[in-house]
Amino acid sequence: MTSFDSWSFNFFSMTLATLAIIVSKSSVTVALPIEFRPSPWSLAHATFYGDETASETLGGACGYRNLFSNGYGTDTAALSTALFNNGFACGTCYQIKCVESTWCYPGVPFTTVTATNLCPPNWAQDSNNGGWCNPPRVHFDMSKPAFMKIAQWKAGIVPVMYRRVPCVRPGGLRFYFQGNGYWLLVYVMNVGGGGDIAQMWVKGSKTGWISMSHNWGATYQAFATLGGQSLSFKITSYTSKETIIAWDVAPANWNVGSTYTTDVNFN
Repeated sequence: MTSFDSWSFNFFSMTLATLAIIVSKSSVTVALPIEFRPSPWSLAHATFYGDETASETLGGACGYRNLFSNGYGTDTAALSTALFNNGFACGTCYQIKCVESTWCYPGVPFTTVTATNLCPPNWAQDSNNGGWCNPPRVHFDMSKPAFMKIAQWKAGIVPVMYRRVPCVRPGGLRFYFQGNGYWLLVYVMNVGGGGDIAQMWVKGSKTGWISMSHNWGATYQAFATLGGQSLSFKITSYTSKETIIAWDVAPANWNVGSTYTTDVNFN
């Protein structure tokens, strides 16, 4: 084989390899589910709010309403502003372990919580003495039952290590409707994978895809007349950027104040 032929063969081989990489990357982005991976462990602090019933955690800045009936239970936490990300962190999941404190329960590796609320700043108090959620502090204000899984409640505050982990949710996404004939407000719950949402669209049986805007927490809104149409939703994960479609979530006779379930979810 001449030197020119060798060069041509090598160039052709490299071109094929490059094309294979491009095709492979495209297929991962477009065709295959994207699995959310745990983040590295980082240092923070944790407190708790409410009592053993966790009744004070109901509602909250994410809009999940009754955490018990909507599947979140008492393993929840309010995030400081540094983590809350203007509500885009609603639904994210964390493993939290108590460290470097005599109040830590020995032999407890971690507990897992879902972000369901905001722990707002308290500028009337010093960030190191009561203003635990003041920026830029990374802080978890846990439900009391969740806190008591890692430390004695009398501690009040403990140093912790935390990391983001995939949210494992039974079943598919859930959509709770509010609004009127010209405005649809959707509360999105039971989100798996990264647990968060970046963007959302709604499609009536007589419309194309309509972009929804972020209202607050885990709620999205569309200013459109959608009554009398079956509704489908397209959702993009904030963390993984994966997009999934939930077809025909609500029938044409859907009502506000109702929750509609689907069998699709993020991984």
